[in-house]
Amino acid sequence: MNKKTLNNVLVLVIIIFSLVASIYGFFSDKIVFENKTFESINGEIITLYGKGLYFNDSVSMVPQARAQDIVTLIIGIPLLIISLILSNKNSLRGKLLLTGTVGYFLYTYTSYSFLVTYNQFFLLYVSLMSLSFFSFVMNITSEEFKDLQMHFSPKFPKKYIGISSILIGLFICTLWLGLIIPTIGKIPPVLEHYTTLVIQALDLGFIFPAAIIAGILLFKNNSLGYLLSSVIMIKGATLVTAVSMMAIFMILSGVYVSTVELIMFPLIALICILNLFLIIRNVEQRKRQTVA
Repeated sequence: MNKKTLNNVLVLVIIIFSLVASIYGFFSDKIVFENKTFESINGEIITLYGKGLYFNDSVSMVPQARAQDIVTLIIGIPLLIISLILSNKNSLRGKLLLTGTVGYFLYTYTSYSFLVTYNQFFLLYVSLMSLSFFSFVMNITSEEFKDLQMHFSPKFPKKYIGISSILIGLFICTLWLGLIIPTIGKIPPVLEHYTTLVIQALDLGFIFPAAIIAGILLFKNNSLGYLLSSVIMIKGATLVTAVSMMAIFMILSGVYVSTVELIMFPLIALICILNLFLIIRNVEQRKRQTVA
Protein backbone atom coordinates (compact mmCIF):
# COMPACT_ATOMS: atom_id res chain seq x y z
CA MET A 1 0.00 0.00 0.00
CA ASN A 2 1.56 3.32 -1.08
CA LYS A 3 1.40 6.58 0.90
CA LYS A 4 -1.49 8.05 -1.11
CA THR A 5 -3.63 4.92 -0.73
CA LEU A 6 -2.87 4.74 2.98
CA ASN A 7 -3.86 8.38 3.43
CA ASN A 8 -7.10 7.76 1.50
CA VAL A 9 -7.93 4.88 3.86
CA LEU A 10 -7.20 7.03 6.91
CA VAL A 11 -9.42 9.85 5.66
CA LEU A 12 -12.28 7.49 4.75
CA VAL A 13 -12.18 5.98 8.25
CA ILE A 14 -12.15 9.50 9.73
CA ILE A 15 -15.28 10.30 7.70
CA ILE A 16 -17.10 7.17 8.92
CA PHE A 17 -16.06 7.49 12.56
CA SER A 18 -16.80 11.23 12.75
CA LEU A 19 -20.22 10.66 11.19
CA VAL A 20 -21.05 8.23 14.00
CA ALA A 21 -19.61 10.50 16.72
CA SER A 22 -21.27 13.70 15.53
CA ILE A 23 -24.67 12.24 14.63
CA TYR A 24 -25.06 10.41 17.92
CA GLY A 25 -23.52 13.29 19.90
CA PHE A 26 -26.05 15.75 18.52
CA PHE A 27 -29.21 13.63 18.24
CA SER A 28 -28.89 11.52 21.41
CA ASP A 29 -30.16 14.54 23.31
CA LYS A 30 -33.61 12.93 23.61
CA ILE A 31 -32.23 10.18 25.87
CA VAL A 32 -32.84 11.60 29.35
CA PHE A 33 -30.91 10.36 32.37
CA GLU A 34 -30.93 12.73 35.33
CA ASN A 35 -30.26 16.44 35.56
CA LYS A 36 -28.39 16.86 38.83
CA THR A 37 -26.18 19.32 40.64
CA PHE A 38 -23.17 18.73 42.84
CA GLU A 39 -20.35 20.63 44.47
CA SER A 40 -17.03 20.26 42.66
CA ILE A 41 -13.69 19.85 44.44
CA ASN A 42 -13.22 23.56 43.80
CA GLY A 43 -16.37 24.37 45.78
CA GLU A 44 -18.42 25.34 42.73
CA ILE A 45 -22.00 24.14 42.27
CA ILE A 46 -22.15 22.36 38.89
CA THR A 47 -25.31 21.42 37.03
CA LEU A 48 -24.87 18.38 34.80
CA TYR A 49 -26.69 18.13 31.49
CA GLY A 50 -28.23 14.74 32.24
CA LYS A 51 -29.17 13.89 28.64
CA GLY A 52 -27.68 12.01 25.70
CA LEU A 53 -24.04 11.19 25.13
CA TYR A 54 -22.85 14.17 27.17
CA PHE A 55 -25.04 13.50 30.22
CA ASN A 56 -22.13 13.89 32.68
CA ASP A 57 -20.92 17.16 31.16
CA SER A 58 -22.00 20.57 32.42
CA VAL A 59 -24.96 22.53 31.04
CA SER A 60 -22.54 25.17 29.72
CA MET A 61 -20.21 22.63 28.09
CA VAL A 62 -22.81 20.53 26.23
CA PRO A 63 -24.17 23.32 23.96
CA GLN A 64 -20.58 23.82 22.82
CA ALA A 65 -20.06 20.11 22.13
CA ARG A 66 -23.38 19.80 20.27
CA ALA A 67 -22.60 22.91 18.22
CA GLN A 68 -19.22 21.38 17.34
CA ASP A 69 -21.00 18.17 16.29
CA ILE A 70 -23.39 19.98 13.95
CA VAL A 71 -20.56 22.00 12.37
CA THR A 72 -18.61 18.77 11.85
CA LEU A 73 -21.69 17.27 10.18
CA ILE A 74 -22.63 20.14 7.87
CA ILE A 75 -19.20 21.66 7.16
CA GLY A 76 -16.32 19.46 8.32
CA ILE A 77 -17.31 16.13 6.78
CA PRO A 78 -18.55 17.53 3.42
CA LEU A 79 -15.35 19.61 3.13
CA LEU A 80 -13.26 16.53 3.93
CA ILE A 81 -15.05 14.51 1.21
CA ILE A 82 -14.73 17.27 -1.39
CA SER A 83 -11.06 17.93 -0.63
CA LEU A 84 -10.26 14.20 -0.74
CA ILE A 85 -11.87 13.90 -4.19
CA LEU A 86 -9.98 16.97 -5.46
CA SER A 87 -6.71 15.75 -3.95
CA ASN A 88 -7.06 12.41 -5.71
CA LYS A 89 -7.44 14.33 -8.97
CA ASN A 90 -3.97 15.77 -8.28
CA SER A 91 -5.39 19.22 -7.51
CA LEU A 92 -2.98 21.29 -5.42
CA ARG A 93 -5.94 23.29 -4.12
CA GLY A 94 -7.58 20.05 -3.08
CA LYS A 95 -4.39 18.95 -1.33
CA LEU A 96 -4.21 22.21 0.64
CA LEU A 97 -7.89 21.93 1.60
CA LEU A 98 -7.43 18.31 2.63
CA THR A 99 -4.45 19.14 4.85
CA GLY A 100 -6.27 21.98 6.58
CA THR A 101 -9.51 20.04 6.99
CA VAL A 102 -7.74 17.03 8.49
CA GLY A 103 -6.16 19.58 10.85
CA TYR A 104 -9.68 20.58 11.92
CA PHE A 105 -10.51 16.95 12.77
CA LEU A 106 -7.20 16.56 14.62
CA TYR A 107 -7.90 19.60 16.79
CA THR A 108 -11.57 18.69 17.34
CA TYR A 109 -11.07 15.12 18.46
CA THR A 110 -7.95 15.86 20.46
CA SER A 111 -10.09 18.28 22.47
CA TYR A 112 -12.87 15.67 22.78
CA SER A 113 -10.38 13.03 23.95
CA PHE A 114 -9.12 15.21 26.81
CA LEU A 115 -12.04 17.52 27.60
CA VAL A 116 -15.35 15.66 27.27
CA THR A 117 -16.24 13.70 30.41
CA TYR A 118 -15.57 10.00 29.86
CA ASN A 119 -18.37 8.31 27.92
CA GLN A 120 -18.90 5.26 25.68
CA PHE A 121 -17.32 7.06 22.71
CA PHE A 122 -13.93 7.57 24.39
CA LEU A 123 -12.16 5.02 22.18
CA LEU A 124 -13.83 6.52 19.12
CA TYR A 125 -12.48 9.96 20.03
CA VAL A 126 -8.99 8.56 20.59
CA SER A 127 -9.18 6.69 17.26
CA LEU A 128 -10.22 9.88 15.45
CA MET A 129 -7.43 11.83 17.15
CA SER A 130 -4.86 9.21 16.10
CA LEU A 131 -6.16 8.79 12.54
CA SER A 132 -6.26 12.56 12.05
CA PHE A 133 -2.76 13.02 13.44
CA PHE A 134 -1.11 10.53 11.10
CA SER A 135 -3.13 11.73 8.12
CA PHE A 136 -2.18 15.33 8.93
CA VAL A 137 1.51 14.41 9.17
CA MET A 138 1.34 12.52 5.86
CA ASN A 139 -0.35 15.46 4.16
CA ILE A 140 1.73 18.30 5.56
CA THR A 141 5.01 16.52 4.68
CA SER A 142 3.88 15.81 1.11
CA GLU A 143 6.41 16.38 -1.66
CA GLU A 144 3.70 18.30 -3.53
CA PHE A 145 4.19 21.19 -1.09
CA LYS A 146 7.87 21.56 -1.89
CA ASP A 147 8.49 25.09 -3.24
CA LEU A 148 4.83 25.86 -2.59
CA GLN A 149 5.45 29.61 -3.02
CA MET A 150 6.15 28.90 -6.69
CA HIS A 151 2.54 27.77 -7.13
CA PHE A 152 1.01 31.08 -6.03
CA SER A 153 -0.01 33.90 -8.35
CA PRO A 154 2.11 37.09 -8.24
CA LYS A 155 -1.14 38.85 -7.25
CA PHE A 156 -1.43 36.81 -4.04
CA PRO A 157 -1.67 39.33 -1.12
CA LYS A 158 0.89 37.56 1.06
CA LYS A 159 1.52 40.58 3.29
CA TYR A 160 -2.19 40.93 4.08
CA ILE A 161 -2.55 37.19 4.76
CA GLY A 162 0.62 37.24 6.89
CA ILE A 163 -0.60 40.20 8.95
CA SER A 164 -4.03 38.56 9.33
CA SER A 165 -2.43 35.35 10.55
CA ILE A 166 -0.33 37.18 13.15
CA LEU A 167 -3.29 39.27 14.36
CA ILE A 168 -5.49 36.18 14.70
CA GLY A 169 -2.73 34.49 16.70
CA LEU A 170 -2.36 37.55 18.95
CA PHE A 171 -6.13 37.74 19.47
CA ILE A 172 -6.25 34.11 20.60
CA CYS A 173 -3.27 34.63 22.91
CA THR A 174 -4.71 37.83 24.41
CA LEU A 175 -8.15 36.26 24.86
CA TRP A 176 -6.90 33.23 26.79
CA LEU A 177 -4.19 35.02 28.78
CA GLY A 178 -6.85 37.53 29.80
CA LEU A 179 -8.81 34.59 31.20
CA ILE A 180 -5.90 32.78 32.84
CA ILE A 181 -3.56 35.44 34.25
CA PRO A 182 -6.12 37.13 36.56
CA THR A 183 -6.90 33.72 38.09
CA ILE A 184 -3.33 32.56 38.73
CA GLY A 185 -3.33 30.99 42.17
CA LYS A 186 -7.09 30.61 41.95
CA ILE A 187 -9.49 28.37 40.03
CA PRO A 188 -10.87 29.88 36.78
CA PRO A 189 -14.70 29.92 36.94
CA VAL A 190 -14.89 28.34 33.48
CA LEU A 191 -13.10 25.23 34.75
CA GLU A 192 -16.27 23.93 36.44
CA HIS A 193 -15.72 20.21 37.29
CA TYR A 194 -13.10 19.62 34.58
CA THR A 195 -9.44 19.04 35.40
CA THR A 196 -7.71 21.63 33.23
CA LEU A 197 -8.20 24.17 30.40
CA VAL A 198 -7.80 21.88 27.40
CA ILE A 199 -8.87 24.30 24.64
CA GLN A 200 -6.67 27.05 26.03
CA ALA A 201 -3.73 24.63 26.19
CA LEU A 202 -4.20 23.60 22.56
CA ASP A 203 -4.63 27.18 21.34
CA LEU A 204 -1.72 28.65 23.29
CA GLY A 205 0.55 25.67 22.65
CA PHE A 206 -0.14 25.06 18.96
CA ILE A 207 -2.51 27.49 17.20
CA PHE A 208 -1.04 30.76 18.52
CA PRO A 209 2.61 29.96 17.65
CA ALA A 210 1.61 28.38 14.32
CA ALA A 211 -0.27 31.55 13.32
CA ILE A 212 2.69 33.78 14.26
CA ILE A 213 5.22 31.54 12.49
CA ALA A 214 3.00 31.37 9.39
CA GLY A 215 2.84 35.15 9.17
CA ILE A 216 6.59 35.63 9.63
CA LEU A 217 7.48 32.95 7.07
CA LEU A 218 5.02 34.44 4.57
CA PHE A 219 6.88 37.76 4.80
CA LYS A 220 10.05 35.84 3.99
CA ASN A 221 8.36 34.09 1.04
CA ASN A 222 9.07 30.73 2.68
CA SER A 223 7.18 27.68 1.40
CA LEU A 224 6.21 26.60 4.93
CA GLY A 225 4.60 29.99 5.50
CA TYR A 226 2.24 29.42 2.57
CA LEU A 227 1.37 25.96 3.85
CA LEU A 228 0.89 26.96 7.49
CA SER A 229 -1.18 30.02 6.60
CA SER A 230 -3.47 27.83 4.49
CA VAL A 231 -3.90 25.39 7.40
CA ILE A 232 -4.50 28.24 9.88
CA MET A 233 -7.17 29.86 7.70
CA ILE A 234 -8.98 26.56 7.10
CA LYS A 235 -8.79 25.84 10.82
CA GLY A 236 -10.04 29.33 11.57
CA ALA A 237 -12.87 29.20 9.04
CA THR A 238 -14.15 25.89 10.44
CA LEU A 239 -13.42 26.09 14.15
CA VAL A 240 -14.31 29.76 14.63
CA THR A 241 -17.56 29.04 12.78
CA ALA A 242 -18.06 26.24 15.29
CA VAL A 243 -17.32 28.65 18.16
CA SER A 244 -19.85 31.12 16.75
CA MET A 245 -22.39 28.31 16.59
CA MET A 246 -21.47 27.38 20.16
CA ALA A 247 -22.32 30.90 21.30
CA ILE A 248 -25.77 30.61 19.70
CA PHE A 249 -26.40 27.22 21.32
CA MET A 250 -25.23 28.54 24.69
CA ILE A 251 -27.60 31.51 24.51
CA LEU A 252 -30.48 29.21 23.60
CA SER A 253 -29.58 27.06 26.62
CA GLY A 254 -29.57 30.07 28.93
CA VAL A 255 -25.79 30.20 29.33
CA TYR A 256 -24.17 33.65 29.48
CA VAL A 257 -22.05 34.68 26.48
CA SER A 258 -20.12 37.96 26.47
CA THR A 259 -20.77 40.63 23.85
CA VAL A 260 -17.10 40.50 22.81
CA GLU A 261 -17.43 36.79 21.97
CA LEU A 262 -20.67 37.39 20.07
CA ILE A 263 -19.01 40.03 17.89
CA MET A 264 -15.39 38.94 17.58
CA PHE A 265 -15.73 35.23 16.80
CA PRO A 266 -18.14 35.64 13.84
CA LEU A 267 -15.92 38.49 12.59
CA ILE A 268 -12.79 36.32 12.75
CA ALA A 269 -14.70 33.50 11.01
CA LEU A 270 -15.59 35.88 8.16
CA ILE A 271 -11.98 37.08 7.89
CA CYS A 272 -10.69 33.50 7.79
CA ILE A 273 -13.25 32.54 5.12
CA LEU A 274 -12.24 35.58 3.02
CA ASN A 275 -8.55 34.79 3.46
CA LEU A 276 -9.13 31.14 2.56
CA PHE A 277 -10.90 32.26 -0.61
CA LEU A 278 -7.91 34.47 -1.50
CA ILE A 279 -5.48 31.62 -0.86
CA ILE A 280 -7.38 29.05 -2.93
CA ARG A 281 -8.06 31.55 -5.70
CA ASN A 282 -4.35 32.34 -6.09
CA VAL A 283 -3.07 28.75 -6.12
CA GLU A 284 -1.74 27.68 -9.51
CA GLN A 285 -1.30 24.03 -10.47
CA ARG A 286 1.95 24.67 -12.33
CA LYS A 287 5.01 26.29 -10.85
CA ARG A 288 5.88 29.83 -11.88
CA GLN A 289 9.30 30.30 -13.40
CA THR A 290 10.30 33.15 -11.10
CA VAL A 291 9.49 34.07 -7.51
CA ALA A 292 7.70 37.39 -7.04
